[in-house]
Amino acid sequence: MGGARFSSKAGTAAALGAYGMWGLFPVYWKLLSHMHSLQILAHRIVWAMLFCFLLLAATGKLGHSRAAIKSRRVVPVILASALLVTFNWGLCIYGVTSGRVLETALGYYINPLMSVLLGALLFHERIDRSTMATLTLAVTGSGGAFVFYGRIPWLPLGLAVSFALYGAVKKGLNLPPVESLFLETAAATPFALVYLVIVQQQGHGAFLNSYGLTMALLAFEGVITAIPLLLFGMAAVSIKLQTIGFIQYLTPSCQLLLGILAYHEIPDRALLAAFAGVIASVVVYVGTHLHQLRCSRQAGRQ
Repeated sequence: MGGARFSSKAGTAAALGAYGMWGLFPVYWKLLSHMHSLQILAHRIVWAMLFCFLLLAATGKLGHSRAAIKSRRVVPVILASALLVTFNWGLCIYGVTSGRVLETALGYYINPLMSVLLGALLFHERIDRSTMATLTLAVTGSGGAFVFYGRIPWLPLGLAVSFALYGAVKKGLNLPPVESLFLETAAATPFALVYLVIVQQQGHGAFLNSYGLTMALLAFEGVITAIPLLLFGMAAVSIKLQTIGFIQYLTPSCQLLLGILAYHEIPDRALLAAFAGVIASVVVYVGTHLHQLRCSRQAGRQ
């Protein structure tokens, strides 16, 4: 984003746009659900890399990416973040195309709380009593899901942990969102291309053997991947992180509504237990931070 600043209203609108688009991603993946999730993932990686490459080339910022990979410190971080974001994307696509949108939503409800926990463990960030209470509620709900399932709810936990780790890894990577995404997808593209060539040779490739709509949807994956990141980058330099923290719950809320209203998924006892604990923790977390924000504003007026 080049350090550009925008008004707080524009920043808030950008955050709403980013998290709203992420929340509507299940609609897009459902349109491709006739394909294997690994093919959707591989195409997303390749087309996102190409779109980011063109965007950086058009804005004259491609040289920044070349300079970044010359650093011995940056390359391992890029490889780790590429692995984590690929795993997260794959889980998300699999969850949606296999009819488990509600479990996907649960993962993204848990994610911010997981980020708080990782912040304390990895960066020694302080956890106050209210935050500890929210974590306890979330763990209780997830524990209830474990009791009802008789197994660990691996899909939502995998989504939450992988994205939280992705954020933690990128914390030390001082690159704009599009440059970072370009380097991450560039690292994963050779593997994605090898896979796509193999399935194409086996006669299972979807891109060249599909109707025009499927080909267009696959190629457009790069655009829909990069645009929310651009909006998020605009928001990050314009509004407070606290505000972004509240808005981020728009994503799983949209996914939850889509799962129930659009795709008619019925939550079982395990999911109800997990949602009860996690949503209660979200209410406590947001309510506590709103109260703290109100108190700090009142103190500033005195």
